[in-house]
Amino acid sequence: MSSLKRVVGVRGWAVGFVCAALCGWVHRGVALDPIPQRFNQELAFHQDPTSPRLTGAVQLLDRVDGSVRAFLGGHWYQLTGDAWKPLPALDAGDAGHFVFAAEGNRTIRVATPWADVRQVLRSGSVQWVVSSDSLYEVDGKGEARRLPLRAGEVIRQVAVSPAGELWMASAAGLVRRASPGWEPVGVLDGVGRQWATTNVLAVAFDSTGRPWVGTRAGVARLDAGGVWKCFEGRDGVPWTDFTGATAGKNGEMWFSTRLGVVRWDGAGFHYRQGKLWLPSDDVRQTLVDEAGDAWMATPAGVGRIGFRPMTLAAKAEHYEQELEKYIARTPYGYVAEAPLQRAGDRSSASPGDSDNDGLWTAMYGAGECFGYGTTGSPDALRRAKKAFEALRFLQTVTQGGNPSPAPGYVARTVRPVEWPDPNVGRLAGDLEEAKRDALWKAYEPRWPKSADGRWYWKGDTSSDELDGHYFFYAAYYDLCAKTGEEKARVREVVRGLTDHLVSHGFALVDVDGKPTRWGVYGPQEMNRNPFWWVERGLNSLSILSYLAVTAHVTGDNRYTDIARELVEKHGYGQNLMFPKVQQGPGSGNQSDDEMAFMCFYNLVKYGRDPAVVDRVRYSFFQYWANDSGEMNPFFHFAHAAQNLGKTIRSVWGEFPVSPWDGWLEDSRATLYGMPMDRLGWDHKNSHRLDLVFLGQVQARDLYQTDRERRGHRVNGKVLPVENRHFNHWNTDPWDLDYGGDGRELGSGAVFLLPYYLGMYHGFVEKPRP
Repeated sequence: MSSLKRVVGVRGWAVGFVCAALCGWVHRGVALDPIPQRFNQELAFHQDPTSPRLTGAVQLLDRVDGSVRAFLGGHWYQLTGDAWKPLPALDAGDAGHFVFAAEGNRTIRVATPWADVRQVLRSGSVQWVVSSDSLYEVDGKGEARRLPLRAGEVIRQVAVSPAGELWMASAAGLVRRASPGWEPVGVLDGVGRQWATTNVLAVAFDSTGRPWVGTRAGVARLDAGGVWKCFEGRDGVPWTDFTGATAGKNGEMWFSTRLGVVRWDGAGFHYRQGKLWLPSDDVRQTLVDEAGDAWMATPAGVGRIGFRPMTLAAKAEHYEQELEKYIARTPYGYVAEAPLQRAGDRSSASPGDSDNDGLWTAMYGAGECFGYGTTGSPDALRRAKKAFEALRFLQTVTQGGNPSPAPGYVARTVRPVEWPDPNVGRLAGDLEEAKRDALWKAYEPRWPKSADGRWYWKGDTSSDELDGHYFFYAAYYDLCAKTGEEKARVREVVRGLTDHLVSHGFALVDVDGKPTRWGVYGPQEMNRNPFWWVERGLNSLSILSYLAVTAHVTGDNRYTDIARELVEKHGYGQNLMFPKVQQGPGSGNQSDDEMAFMCFYNLVKYGRDPAVVDRVRYSFFQYWANDSGEMNPFFHFAHAAQNLGKTIRSVWGEFPVSPWDGWLEDSRATLYGMPMDRLGWDHKNSHRLDLVFLGQVQARDLYQTDRERRGHRVNGKVLPVENRHFNHWNTDPWDLDYGGDGRELGSGAVFLLPYYLGMYHGFVEKPRP
């Protein structure tokens, strides 16, 4: 079985909060309760393909004596273990009758076409069978009578109250049984609007006995004192094309729709859509079993969503195992994502090279460093060491071949020579790209061979890669390199890369003797070349962070002096105050954001000039503030680690740069909510009613001018992580729709880095032995 995502609000945190209350800690004078390890993981359970399964349109679900049953094509099936077993005794036979089982499996036959039956309800010894135009009541003796309805009545759903009273949602409105007929139920909201006067789509009673109704306008709940509480899109209701409602445990409600399911957890609404969660988006009915799992009847079979107790540590280990088994590539273990030869089948994974293997491997490796620094886990140390060797190899593989760049140069990635030659046909594409981008490099070979002839290595390495390398090396040096020999190996790699940049005018110079497309950091280009003004702030930040890391690792003050010259003579301290041009939340480029947060983190941590560090802190805060609505735990933890409880001085006095309230809660929601199933399935959200679309300014970016249909929820935050799929933190979280057909497996490193980083800095509770 594969699992999915997100945590149940308060219900799953009870144990963790008890611990947090006892284990609260102080971070630089700021009292915090770390995110608890224990929570309830939301999972979508998909049947093992080797077991018998239901396919085709499932008409309805029923529960008898605790067993879940499904009605398909006139036949009943009961779930036994992981398999659906037919129940021949309940075969409906001809379409003129419907057969079902009462408590104790007593067979009951009702004279209504089984193709039209929508519900089977029970209250004590009385039962009801509901179709679109008829309602049969079956007494304890098994005798059925058809209850009268108004002429032409179209039934949407029937519910029975705890007292045994029938309520009906119909095309004519909401009514309840009042012998000998029915009486309307008024639904008046707090501002005098009448709801449910016509075309009521759903009705059900929750576990506390309160009635809920669903209409195209939203949902309404009758609270104590006879007051209706109504919820619309602006209240967080995501979709209202309801096909029914059903009660869960502890006051939860599930609403089935023609485009997914909606869950009310007592605090808010949650939306589940797409094959990550459901066999089909067209959900005809939902049933909740005794364990609290929700079962959905769809045209593609039965789906199931449930919650299981778990710890964040167990979730991390799940990702670790999956990553090592299916994603890690070459003996060095490069980490990106893995295409699948068969949709949804992890065993068919066929990982290939990625343009950013160095970056993704570095971010994964940095997470392992923080994990080892917190837990002392031998596995984390082993993984961190492997990442170091993988990144070090990207520097050594470039040397000694023909052609060969200057020492210190790092490759983007490598691929074995047994694979097809990646240079074939490459130049033509580069020449076309150069017509669009005046700085694009078109040269051969883009993929030189290593000196031993065993590898192709890719050139034109970008600043993304370098940001990742330096982020990793600093963490590895501090937390994992224990012996003098190990630290010397790190110093050699870091010094070699930095000396390459400095000796080439602060540029990464390729085999053609020219800088790579994005590896340019020198003052002449940053401050005087009009082609580089967009990158001025970010690249100034990057090079200063590289120099700070190098000075820290080598202990050589020469790198501090070089950084001081860039600040004092060339204005790099001012450049980094504005790392990129932004027009508010949702604007800009998320790849830049990912890079900036790594560089900010290192420059504040290792910078030696207090005046510059003060500026960096403020720039870091401003940058974080723009991205704070993205619910990104990596961004939140990186910023809070350096700025929580801190202030900076200006001519007007002290200015706080601490993250504002909500950052820890949003981080928790994302870590808890990250789907365990990392398969890339599509997600549709742009139709939702709880969204605010971004304006034209935020929807445009200098590099991505064609972005459309982007937005956020009514609370100002991006969509929850369970409604999106992304492989890395450089994906635009303001996008609403995501493609995917289950043919790519994403790496769990996107969870592992913030999880271990947060734990290292005390924002996440440590796992207990």
